[in-house]
Amino acid sequence: MSTNAIKPQQWQDLPNGSWLQEAVEDKLASWWPKVFGYHLLSMGPLSASLEKPNLPIGREFSMVQQGDASLIGSYCNLPVQNGVIDAAVCSLLLDFELDPYRVLRETDRVLISGGYLFIIGFNPLSPAFIGKLLPKYQEQLPWCGRFFTPARVKDWLGLLGYQVIGDERLVYHHLLSNIYDESIWQHALQAWLPGSGSLYIIVARKLDTPLTPILDKQRVRRPNWSTAPTAGRTGHLRSHANKKEII
Repeated sequence: MSTNAIKPQQWQDLPNGSWLQEAVEDKLASWWPKVFGYHLLSMGPLSASLEKPNLPIGREFSMVQQGDASLIGSYCNLPVQNGVIDAAVCSLLLDFELDPYRVLRETDRVLISGGYLFIIGFNPLSPAFIGKLLPKYQEQLPWCGRFFTPARVKDWLGLLGYQVIGDERLVYHHLLSNIYDESIWQHALQAWLPGSGSLYIIVARKLDTPLTPILDKQRVRRPNWSTAPTAGRTGHLRSHANKKEII
């Protein structure tokens, strides 16, 4: 996929976009009051358009590659100083970037220690993946993008030293037709295969110290000393042996 590939500029560019936006906003509503700080960075136009009620953040910056936003530039080279952002939101962004891990590394650079990172993406282990198998939809949004498994995204976060504190799925639908209301089979899919939601939301925090496994210190091998007999006991044994020889 090239960097010139089609990318969603608003939720309505996606099938059932308004439904997806509402579902994401509903899931994130309980997280916003937990985020404290001065600056929040919304990366991509979809992140900026999310409603963020009860967010105790002083100022929100929006970042896009082109268009109307607080910041204009590349997601791989953010025009932001190191460690000044308290929280960042990447909504349906990594799926359409050529180097998603580099985007995460750059986001990590600008986040403070303990900062929050919200990632929303399309789940390949879901009914939404059907569209990628059908030639009719392969060049359309969102199937023209790459779907990364939540496990892979969490592996990237682990390499960067993040602790995942939230991992949820939502929208149990293939998105190939309009969603008018949640059906019985959607409820059944959610009950029996809870990990098969078409969207995932991962919430992570940047740790002060990365979760790097520490090898146990090598134990000092103690010499295998044998118990030496005391001088008095040795003399007593020799004296007893001499008496036997005399007898």
